Amino acid sequence: MATGPSTVEYILDQLVDLRAITVKKMFGEYALYKEGKVVGLICSDTLFIKRTVGGQKYLGNDYIEGIACPGAKPSIQIDSEKIEDHVWLSKLIQITFDELPEPKKRKAINY
Repeated sequence: MATGPSTVEYILDQLVDLRAITVKKMFGEYALYKEGKVVGLICSDTLFIKRTVGGQKYLGNDYIEGIACPGAKPSIQIDSEKIEDHVWLSKLIQITFDELPEPKKRKAINY
């Protein structure tokens, strides 16, 4: 089941305190970016945040691992109650962002 636009709008509204949060639609689902880094995915109306050491430490044992889509690495699956806590969610995304490496520069393809 593809993610509905209302789910994406709601998640973005919850992250309004963070700067440079964007989404990109991919195959009916969405990648969640902060300042150009993919920090998570929104698939089947569910938010998945990339696992990082700091993120797992912040959550302790209070999280569920999930697979956003076939072939994806395990992520932290965020339930709807946690999405409502915009302060908690923003902090998790900031911690995740801080630990992720810079995106690799793509080389231009000359035809």
